[in-house]
Amino acid sequence: AGFALCVVVCEYTSRDLGVHDHGGIVWDEWIGLWITYLWLPPSSDASTSWGWILYGFLLFRLFDIVKPWPIKWLDKKVHGGFGIMIDDVLAGVFAFIALQLTAAWI
Repeated sequence: AGFALCVVVCEYTSRDLGVHDHGGIVWDEWIGLWITYLWLPPSSDASTSWGWILYGFLLFRLFDIVKPWPIKWLDKKVHGGFGIMIDDVLAGVFAFIALQLTAAWI
């Protein structure tokens, strides 16, 4: 639901601002982070919980900045609200997978 709503909001906002994926549009980052944090590893103490949250944030930012395939391709080819959202959604999925693999390995 958040993704669908944000596609519409990002579409209208980018059109009103006259700039595709303006830096002030941050709903896409929120959705990407929510995907990253979808299933944080359980922990018994607060410092470990905050460590997973920080690690997930860093993973999300890494994938959002580096934009490995297919994120970079989609970022260039897909426009409008969906185009604004899809690169951050995939960065969130990549970060989620990396976080879960790390948790399983530790």
